[in-house]
Amino acid sequence: MWRGRPEDPRWARPALLGLLAATLLLYLYDLSASGYANSFYSAAVQAGSTSWKALFFGSLDAGNAITVDKPPASLWPMELSVRIFGLNSWAILAPEVLMGVATVAVVYAAVRRRSGPAAGLLAGAVLALTPVAALMFRFDNPDAMLALLMSLACYLVVRALEDSRTRWLVWAGAAIGLAFLAKTLQAFLILPPLAVVYAVCAPVPLKKRLGQLAAATLALVVAGGWWVAIVELWPAASRPYIGGSQHNSFLELTFGYNGFGRLSGEETGSVGGGGGPGGGAGGGMWGETGWNRMFDSEIGGQISWLLPAALILLVAGLVATRRYRRTSVTRGALLVWGGSLVTTMVVFSYMAGIFHQYYTVALAPYLAAVIGMGAGLLWERRGQVWAALALAASAVAAAAWGYVLLHRTPAYLPWLKWLVLIGGLVAALGLIFAGRLTRPVALAAAALALVAALAGPTAYTLSTVDSAHEGSIPTAGPAGASMMGFGGGRGPGGARGGFGGGRMPGQQNQQGQQNQPGRQGMPGGGQGMPGGRNGNGFPGLGGDFAGGFPGGAREGGAGGMGGLLNGANVGSAAKALLEKDASRYTWVAASIGSQNAASYQLATGEPVMAIGGFNGTDPSPTLAQFKKYVADGRIHYFIDGGGMVGGRGQGGEGAGRGGDSGTGSQIGSWVRSNFKKVTVGSATFYDLTQHRGN
Repeated sequence: MWRGRPEDPRWARPALLGLLAATLLLYLYDLSASGYANSFYSAAVQAGSTSWKALFFGSLDAGNAITVDKPPASLWPMELSVRIFGLNSWAILAPEVLMGVATVAVVYAAVRRRSGPAAGLLAGAVLALTPVAALMFRFDNPDAMLALLMSLACYLVVRALEDSRTRWLVWAGAAIGLAFLAKTLQAFLILPPLAVVYAVCAPVPLKKRLGQLAAATLALVVAGGWWVAIVELWPAASRPYIGGSQHNSFLELTFGYNGFGRLSGEETGSVGGGGGPGGGAGGGMWGETGWNRMFDSEIGGQISWLLPAALILLVAGLVATRRYRRTSVTRGALLVWGGSLVTTMVVFSYMAGIFHQYYTVALAPYLAAVIGMGAGLLWERRGQVWAALALAASAVAAAAWGYVLLHRTPAYLPWLKWLVLIGGLVAALGLIFAGRLTRPVALAAAALALVAALAGPTAYTLSTVDSAHEGSIPTAGPAGASMMGFGGGRGPGGARGGFGGGRMPGQQNQQGQQNQPGRQGMPGGGQGMPGGRNGNGFPGLGGDFAGGFPGGAREGGAGGMGGLLNGANVGSAAKALLEKDASRYTWVAASIGSQNAASYQLATGEPVMAIGGFNGTDPSPTLAQFKKYVADGRIHYFIDGGGMVGGRGQGGEGAGRGGDSGTGSQIGSWVRSNFKKVTVGSATFYDLTQHRGN
């Protein structure tokens, strides 16, 4: 435990433990500042902590009306934590931190096996200090579990390349299958490079290789398919509606909204209604697509700091191993991690559907491993001119690109970009002659290159952990680090969560904590997204947004973007209203759109029905079903003003982009016409037990 393997230097194991401890402390710092982070998933965690049925299906509420729009595996660790420690920010987010530390450990272990402990430590540090990793390993979206399991799958495939044991490949298949239960088809992006590398490079006859791959495929199907089979065979009437689907089918959700629709932009039921590409060379609703997407102003500061250097090191590493035998594990490992990096990057760059900046955390483990292995290989060959030049080129690329990224936020540490550029260039000059210099001088040049390369992402990472992040689309780094708009517009995203990422000064979060200056969300609010179509940023959405940007949401219904990407601020009077006689109802309230419903559920601890699911566009429940719930006395209140309002702002009759002509709009109209209106502060409710005129 403390000494490590006999073949390792004495400093190796203490250095690893120090790296993991430092990562843990960094990610735990001020963890509760983000409150419930993404209230959509936190509400599901709350539901699963009180109902085993909700835990199994991934229901958004303990009444099991509808599920989240993902499989439930990523929720399970958080739900078990809340069952043990109670509902609070730490209990929800600490499991994500632990998965982040575990991912660093897996990447270290993978790189150390082939390139030594120094390269492993470098890879682990690069991963820990990647801004988007620091963001998502402190957040409750499914991406933390996905990154861990994908890293584990790569590690296991490399172990299989070492000794050709079938068990390693089977475990890799199981890891990818479980990752499917975290984020569906994104888990399969790395299957092609992993399968091809093993089929070509494994040190056994081809027939056995194919048999082993078949066994791994079977393990994948079993690990990821058991839950799917149960859900599809379970009678629909006795389970929650599958959120994100239009026909109550998990397979439809997998291959449609969460699958091929993400590639084509044809996500039926998504924001904007689906039915049209969301991206393209000219830009679209979810940003511009193309080969440079990972480097542009929307994505670059999240992940791309060392991406140019990683690509240089990947090519140089393959050149260095070009004459190795077919079964070389060193080259195979580089192909596993490098192939995963390139494949995922290409898909992300050209997918035309829903794409958020934080998705790029999936690249972080692959990038870190390639940096560690590539740098280790070239350092061993630094006496060769081409290897020294390649090392120097990677140092220049890291420094120059770091300068460009820092220059995009000129008000943030303006001196740092010059230190990064000058330090990197000086280090590169030393690395050119690394093979001729004494070892201490060469090590000094390498250390300077490392400091220059990591200075920018480290600064962004520290800014990230020192900021509160809430809502559905968080971003890493300081304010202005990520400028992602919708409908071709460019809103002021950046730190403090970007769209849906922060709160207005003086507002409280769902736990009643008062904001501190400097932790605010979008300034102003109420006029929608600057630069978007129709002045609002979303195509086809007229009128102003009552809540403006999330963080400008008012009590009782966020309205507009606030209703979609973040929830409402729940006042004490509204909370007391819903809690009264709560035990008599399956749902204390119903609201259009999940974020609004989630806010009230987290505030009261009681089930709140999300009509239409996340976007308010799912046809659940139907008007007939809702009327029956009301007639049976199962719902107490209807909360007005949720969802994305299409024309009236808060309290309007729109029910979200798809709900304008769907079940949400029908339910809202029926409720307003038939039941007694109750106003609490600025919040509007309808008492479903009191008809109008009574």
